[in-house]
Amino acid sequence: MLKKEQNDLVTQTGPGTAMGNLFRRYWMPALLSQQLPGPDCDPVRLELFSEKMVAFRDTQGRLGLIDEFCAHRGVSLWFGRNEENGLRCPYHGWKFDIKGQCIEVPSEPTSGYCDRIKLKSYPMIERGGVIWVYMGPADKQPPFPEYEFATVPAEQSYMSKRYQECNWLQALEGGIDSSHVSFLHSGSLNTDPLFKGAKGNQYNLNDLSPVFEVVEATGGLYIGARRNAEDDQYYWRITPWVMPNYTVVPPRGDHPVHGHFWVPINDHACWAWSFDYHPTRALTHAERSAMEGGASVHVKVDADYKPLQRKENNYGMDRDAQRKRIFYSGIEGIGIQDASLQESMGTIQDRTKENLVSTDNGIIMTRQRLMKAAKALAEDPNYKLPGIDPEAQKVRSAAILLKRDLAFKDAAQEALRATPGKPHSSV
Repeated sequence: MLKKEQNDLVTQTGPGTAMGNLFRRYWMPALLSQQLPGPDCDPVRLELFSEKMVAFRDTQGRLGLIDEFCAHRGVSLWFGRNEENGLRCPYHGWKFDIKGQCIEVPSEPTSGYCDRIKLKSYPMIERGGVIWVYMGPADKQPPFPEYEFATVPAEQSYMSKRYQECNWLQALEGGIDSSHVSFLHSGSLNTDPLFKGAKGNQYNLNDLSPVFEVVEATGGLYIGARRNAEDDQYYWRITPWVMPNYTVVPPRGDHPVHGHFWVPINDHACWAWSFDYHPTRALTHAERSAMEGGASVHVKVDADYKPLQRKENNYGMDRDAQRKRIFYSGIEGIGIQDASLQESMGTIQDRTKENLVSTDNGIIMTRQRLMKAAKALAEDPNYKLPGIDPEAQKVRSAAILLKRDLAFKDAAQEALRATPGKPHSSV
């Protein structure tokens, strides 16, 4: 368990907090490219790390992310007119460019007054169908992200996002917990179109007591869960976690590989980003249609990216389906099965009341590494955070059979390295 001050440290990400300062040193997913589809499109509200902002694409197609509120009287610039390379406040016509610089104050046209007015702004880039933001010190901006899903050709990758009403960390902790699959997702392993047919599913269902081994990686951790298999072998599912919030779920058969980013909106909600990609081929029409329809880790959402199955309608709970073990928890859909239980803990889980066991070793070590890094950065602003180096981001998950006398950290090294054109290791 964590002490209260430790729980506060790992869950609070607002301006000036230790974990908030850590997150701001990384490029983070901010918007889907389709949310800002072209020059002078509608602006989009965006809250990240308890900061309220507005994003837009100007007349030249350049991306901008600035403080949501006009420097004049505090009007939300979401109401603004996106025109002629700037966002104009509809209240009194003050206009701001993509860097937050005020470029027009109509009531003071010749005074140079606007030159002294500047809103907070952050740089954005576009890669892999995602618009990314960096919110840290300008002189500490890291290289652009190199996660494999964002660097393969567009036809090989799919990304979705959804709102989740809980703190980012309890969502992340669910993403790195392989032991719950044999229970919560057991009804979906052989029915979900992006899971079914893999031999590894039967190992999950036949061995309900996985043994966890966790080893440090350059960018975070490798979390290995082993189950019994035939012929003196173990079935290993190895999940990489890259600091601070990137996870890749071990694959199944030749299905695409999926994973997540868990990005704090504020301390009580997060964006759950979910990707699927295949390293060596285009996604099929059937696969992409299944993802768009909420299969695998994806979820059907409304226009605001809020799940159609949510707290207000009990996530579509079906007690009859639960009794018949069609869906172990009575809720349909792998992504929302996770979200429903993570949200049920409250918006910030009280970790002082936990009783952890051996299968929680990955979660324990993740918390330790987060706290260590946040404290180190607070003491030394030049501290080199794990996971910022693009090489540390070029990792894969793996589902693999290994002889029982082999350590996965040695025997699976090649399987865990993202190499262009190389098939993923899967069972």
